[in-house]
Amino acid sequence: MRHGGRILADQLGLQGVERVFSVPGESFLAALDGLLDVGIDNVVCRHEGGAAMMAEATAKLSGRPGVAFVTRGPGATNASAGVHIARQDSTPMVLFVGQIERAHRDREAFQEVDYRAFFGPIAKWVAEIDQIERIPEYVSRAFHVATSGRPGPVVLALPEDMLSSVADTPDIPA
Repeated sequence: MRHGGRILADQLGLQGVERVFSVPGESFLAALDGLLDVGIDNVVCRHEGGAAMMAEATAKLSGRPGVAFVTRGPGATNASAGVHIARQDSTPMVLFVGQIERAHRDREAFQEVDYRAFFGPIAKWVAEIDQIERIPEYVSRAFHVATSGRPGPVVLALPEDMLSSVADTPDIPA
């Protein structure tokens, strides 16, 4: 049994991710724990826009998707400039955004944002992972979408309660 953050980190490791960029936030603490557990470097940034742009630049230099983690609401909106640059420059990138607990959605909860509506015009694909068992599927698809055809950014929202729940879920090889 693994918590969602560990499942996510294990899947990132299978995708070859060695480093992520983030502004740590309470909405994805389980993911930060998972990254630490599997040994993926987390470069802590002072601003979400910087984290997104560092992930985008890393992707340009490496040819592999850059990865960033930002917290919900204003953290996500701050990262949008980096997502826009990745789209305009055809750079593969995966942005993970913290999200409010699933039970609080559609109630104008604190820092609630409809990420599909917000990022839809500037990302190749935007989704929210509602079920812990589907983390490997969504991560695999995110990397495939980011790198196939015209490369570009993908945004995945991570509800806080989903990340901290536990499941016995197999990984999907890259």
